[in-house]
Amino acid sequence: MEVQSNKIVSVIIPTIAKEDYLKKCLESLRFQTHPAQEIIVIDNSLDTLFGQDVIQTYPFVKLYLNQERLSFCASLNKGISMSLGDFILCLNDDVVLEQNFIEEALRGFLLDAKVGMVSGKILRSDKVTLDSTGLFLSCYRTAKERGYGLKDKGQFQQEGYIFGVSGAAGFYRKDMLEDIKEDQDYFDSNFHFFYEDLDVSWRARRAGWKAYYIPKAIGYHVRGGSVRNKYGINKPYARRYLSEKLHLDLLKNRYMTIIKNESCLDFLRHLPCMFLYDLVLWSYILIFRTPLIKNFFSQGRYLRTAYEKRRFYRRRIKERIFFQKTKNT
Repeated sequence: MEVQSNKIVSVIIPTIAKEDYLKKCLESLRFQTHPAQEIIVIDNSLDTLFGQDVIQTYPFVKLYLNQERLSFCASLNKGISMSLGDFILCLNDDVVLEQNFIEEALRGFLLDAKVGMVSGKILRSDKVTLDSTGLFLSCYRTAKERGYGLKDKGQFQQEGYIFGVSGAAGFYRKDMLEDIKEDQDYFDSNFHFFYEDLDVSWRARRAGWKAYYIPKAIGYHVRGGSVRNKYGINKPYARRYLSEKLHLDLLKNRYMTIIKNESCLDFLRHLPCMFLYDLVLWSYILIFRTPLIKNFFSQGRYLRTAYEKRRFYRRRIKERIFFQKTKNT
C-alpha cells in the first residue's frame, strides 16, 4: 500500500531542556523517509539560550518558548492547535524513531477512514526490551502497554487493531482529535502526566474511532527520561520514587479517566477487579504515602469537572447517533 507523500505530518514535542534527549529525537526526525512534515517543539525550559541552540542546530524546527511552564497536556494542546498537519505525531523528547517510522505508520491510517490512532513497535533504548506494542484497557481500568518489559522475540509482528496508543509516540488523525476535543482541549488540561493517553484513546473509541498497530514502525523510548532520571524506570517498583506531585497526578487522573469514560454496565462488570486494585493502591498510600490522602481529597473540583465532561460527551454522542439515524431515513 503506497503512502501518499502529500500528507503532512505535524510532530509535537514538549520538552523541559532535556538537551541530550531532544537532539537525538530531532536527529531521528531529520532523516525520515516521509518528506512532508512539520516539527513543533514546545519549550518549557524558560531558558532562551536553550531555545536559540535548538533553532541554530535544527533550523527546520518551529520552536515556541513558553513564558511560563505548561503541563505536558497543555503543551501538546498548544502544539496541536497551531499545527498544519493531516496527522499528528505526539512524541516524548526521549523517543528516537527509525528512519521509516512515519512512512510505515501512515499505512495504518489508509486501511480505514475510521482509524484515528496508530501505534508502532516501541522498544526501550537497549533495543531489545519492549516498551509498548499498543495500549489496552485492563479490567482494573488502567492502561496496559502490551509487551511492556518483555524481550522482543518477534512475538508482536502481526499488524492488527488495538485499543489505543501510548503517549510516548502517539500518532493521531487530526480529524479524530477535532472530533473528540473537549472545549479547547485535545488532551485534558486537568491532567499533567499519566493516563492522558488512555483518556484520549478511550474517548476516541467511544466516538467510534479505531486504533491500529504497525510493527514495522519502530521507535525507542528511554521510558521515564522526561520525568525521572535519578532512579530510572527499570528499577523494581520505580513508582515509589515519584515525587508527591506526580503521585497525586497518577491517583487523580485514574479516577478522572474512569469518571469521564466508563459506562455504567462496564463499571459493574469490572467492579470486582477495580475493588481489588484500589484496595491494594489505598493500602499502599495509607502505609507509605499518608499525606497523599489529604491532597487527593482536596482535588474534588477536578473530579466534578470530569463528571461534567462525561455528561457533555454523552449528550454529544447521543446527538450524533440521532442525526445519523435521521440522515439514513
